[in-house]
Amino acid sequence: MDLLFIIILGGLWGSFANVCIVRLPKDKSVVAGRSICPKCRKQIKWHDNIPIFSYFFLGGKCRKCKKKISFRYVLVETISIFSFLFIYLLYGISITTLLFFILSLGFLIIFFIDLEHFIIPNVITYPLMVLGFLKSFLPNLDSIFPYYVLSLIGGIFGYAIIWGIIYFYKQIKNKEGMGLGDAKLLAVIGFWFGLDAIPFVIFLSSAIALLLVVPDLIKKTKKMSTQIPFGPYIIVGNLIFLLLEKQLQFFIL
Repeated sequence: MDLLFIIILGGLWGSFANVCIVRLPKDKSVVAGRSICPKCRKQIKWHDNIPIFSYFFLGGKCRKCKKKISFRYVLVETISIFSFLFIYLLYGISITTLLFFILSLGFLIIFFIDLEHFIIPNVITYPLMVLGFLKSFLPNLDSIFPYYVLSLIGGIFGYAIIWGIIYFYKQIKNKEGMGLGDAKLLAVIGFWFGLDAIPFVIFLSSAIALLLVVPDLIKKTKKMSTQIPFGPYIIVGNLIFLLLEKQLQFFIL
C-alpha cells in the first residue's frame, strides 16, 4: 500500500509539474484555471487528465479535436513517479524524503522549461535556495546535507562562479555566454549540498554538454555560437554527483 501511495503521489505531482512547464514560461498561474487542450483550447475534463492512464486510454489524442498530445506529458509523469519511488526506497518516511521530493520536482520543472524555452524561472530557483539553506538547521538529516555554514558558502560560491564566467566572457566577447538562471541553479545545488558539490557538478555538466554538442559541431548542424540550455546538464551532473559521490571523491583524490 505504501508503494501504491507513492506511485499515485508521484503521478499527481508529475501532472502538476506539467502544468508548471506549460504555464510558467507564459507567466500564467499554476494554481488557477482548468487544463485545456493546447490545440483546440477546449477544457480537459478530470477523467481525461489522469496521469499516464488518460494519455494511453485516449490513444495520445485530445478527445475533442483528435490532435496528438505531446508525449512529454507522459514522460514527465513517469520520471516523477520513478523519482518518488527511488527516494522513498532510499530514505523511507522521513524529512529527507520530503525534501528530496520537493527538490526532484523543482529539478524536473526546470529541466523541461530550460530545454524548450532556454529560461530557468526564478519562481522555482528562489524558493529552492531558501529551502536549501533553511533545511540545514534541521536536526537528524542525512549526512549528504551540509550544516548551515557550508550550505551558505556553497550557495554563494555556486552563484559567484557562474556569474564570474558570465562577466569575463562578456568582457572578452562583448556578449552573454550563459544566463544568470544557470548561476541561480548552481546556487541551489550549493545551498542543498554544500561547497564540495560545486566543482564536481561543474565538471560533470560541462563534460556531458561537450560530449553531446561536439558531434553536432562536427556535422555542422550547430555552431559555436548556437544557444544551448545548460540547466539540464547541471541537473544531470548533480544527479550523477549524488549517486556516485563517494566513488567520484575517491577517483579525484
